[in-house]
Amino acid sequence: MPTYYQVHPQFPQPRQVEDIAAALSRGAVMLYPTDTVYAIGCDVLVKSAVERVRSLKRLSNDKPLTFLCPSLAGIATYAQVSDSAYRFMRPLVPGPYTFILPATKLVPKLVQNPKRKTTGIRVPDHPLCQALLQTLGHPLVSTSAHLGDVTLPIPWEAEELEHLSKQVDLIIEDGLPLGSQVSTVIDLTGPEPQLVRRGAGFGAVADWFGD
Repeated sequence: MPTYYQVHPQFPQPRQVEDIAAALSRGAVMLYPTDTVYAIGCDVLVKSAVERVRSLKRLSNDKPLTFLCPSLAGIATYAQVSDSAYRFMRPLVPGPYTFILPATKLVPKLVQNPKRKTTGIRVPDHPLCQALLQTLGHPLVSTSAHLGDVTLPIPWEAEELEHLSKQVDLIIEDGLPLGSQVSTVIDLTGPEPQLVRRGAGFGAVADWFGD
């Protein structure tokens, strides 16, 4: 059975954050809240954990995984950011956006697109995510907690977690309502931003894409 953590929605308890981060460093896989939907996640540097997340989501190795960084500076560590891409992202982070960017050598191959050598990166506007990122000192894998047609509602009941309870190690709750929209995905690998998926926060960029 997984270990449950109930964290404060605005001020996550430091001891709990440290315990969760330590478990992630040892290879734990978690269900956790973000500023969009609940996510399945792990330490991006623990290969065995990333492989478990892929297996849980039924993702082949040619499907990239999104990961979370704490800031725009963090994005620049793991991705090649052009001046135009930086100007586009700056007013949008932190927020519910995933940016597709060329990966640097620091990005594990297991989380990037092997053909395009790109990666998806988010800077979440969420206290727990930010606290975990600061404590770990490197990114977190973040993929929506949707398995096929299954969506995890809040509050969770035992039967609603049965399909995942034996496959994750940590379940984290913050008492807030579950977000209903995934992130807006924007490809910044070319000369102009390209909309890949509408999601949370789309209204702020709709004019850019002519919508």
